Amino acid sequence: MSAVAPLPFRPGAVLFDMDGLMLDSERAINACMAQAARELGHDVPDTLWLQMIGGGEGLCRRLLADQVGDEAGVALLAHAGALYEAVADAGIDHRPGVVGLLEWLVARDVPRAVATSTRRPLAMRKLAAAGLLPYFDAVCTSSDVAKPKPAPDVYLLAASTLGVAPARCLVLEDSPTGVRAALAAGMTPVQVPDLLAPDAATRALGHRIVASLDEARSLLEGQFAAA
Repeated sequence: MSAVAPLPFRPGAVLFDMDGLMLDSERAINACMAQAARELGHDVPDTLWLQMIGGGEGLCRRLLADQVGDEAGVALLAHAGALYEAVADAGIDHRPGVVGLLEWLVARDVPRAVATSTRRPLAMRKLAAAGLLPYFDAVCTSSDVAKPKPAPDVYLLAASTLGVAPARCLVLEDSPTGVRAALAAGMTPVQVPDLLAPDAATRALGHRIVASLDEARSLLEGQFAAA
């Protein structure tokens, strides 16, 4: 991987995706979806779960409807949701480096918000169970906006809630869908891929891609040291 360009500015706020970026939840979600499909008697390829990463409930419904039909797709999602809520309430593991990064931002009084495609009740439960909720000044979810990612709505809401102009916001995302949402909001995304390796179309977006949250923190440290 070529060297990642330094950040072009000192961020006025850092906005975090949740699933796959802060929480190791994509693997848990996919396992629950696969279990639900098996228990309901559907033969669904594992590649379908990867297509859902970073999308909202509407995308998941459409993909499942194409695979198993509308009614069966709704039932499968409901069953998977029940399985996943039990996992979430037990506390999902952190992605490496997230607590260190959050504590670094807190120490420098950099405003922080969550911007997630998860619905608000579950998002709040997951953040609380994982011990991450106290680190954030705001939590914005798909319950709070008209359109989910890749629309920019949730990121624009997060910036507005923090009182920071979109152009001054750094976004941390794991998925191409989230990166497109951040770019559409006029923000600077840094992608930390989890289950989905960036393909050529994603790389063509021209944003920064790093291997870990520790690398993302290094980018921030460089900008703050230079300021």
